[in-house]
Order: sequence, then structure tokens, then C-alpha cells
Amino acid sequence: MFSVTVRDHIMIAHSFRGEVFGPAQRLHGATFLVDATFRREQLDDDNIVVDIGLATQELGAVVSELNYRNLDNEPDFAGINTSTEFLAKVVADRLAERIHKGALGEGARGIASLSVTLHESHIAWASFERAL
Repeated sequence: MFSVTVRDHIMIAHSFRGEVFGPAQRLHGATFLVDATFRREQLDDDNIVVDIGLATQELGAVVSELNYRNLDNEPDFAGINTSTEFLAKVVADRLAERIHKGALGEGARGIASLSVTLHESHIAWASFERAL
């Protein structure tokens, strides 16, 4: 399996509901490094997994929708604990929509899977992987 990974970052604010979250139940900020990895079994006609420039551009567009936002105030996330794992899925699903719409080029239609990893710190991160 071939893969290409591009990176960006987001800064958000949010809070959690539930004892398991301890002090994170209070409003707090988080800065995540965001890695998006595109995988396919065969390279496209240009011998690439995906156009890195387009992948970087589209990841940037997706994270810009979340950047500098208090997620507690976003209608899409009303009543939802926006955990690192959950946000990895949000980013992956939004990237998948863009791939299906052709935003990463026709060659990207051959991508088999996509994974998104949000690095919460140098010692903790969470990922979500999905088929396309």
C-alpha cells in the first residue's frame, strides 16, 4: 500500500461533559497537529498517490472551518463531546467529501482509504481511518 501524508494544525476551544474528563469539563483550549494520510494500492497514471499540493490545500480548507472556534458554540457540535477521536473523524469525513467531489483531482478517486491523526501533544494523539 502506498501512502502520502500532509500536515496542518488547528487551535480550538471546547469543554466536555462527564466525570471521566476531570478538569477538562471546564472550557479550555487545544492546539492539534493534524496529519492526513491518503492510501492506495496502485499509483495513479502520474505515479503518485495524490497531488500533495491539492491534498495540503484541501486539508487546510477543512481545518480552517474549525480553527479559532469555540466548538461548544458551533451548531454542528451541539451536545457532543468534541474529543480528539471525534474531531479526527470529522476531519476525515470532510476530506472524504472533498475527494468524492473531485477537489483533489480525478486521480484521487483511486484512493482506497484515508486516516487522520490529531496530535494533542508530543505524548498523546488519536486517529480515525476510513475507506473511500
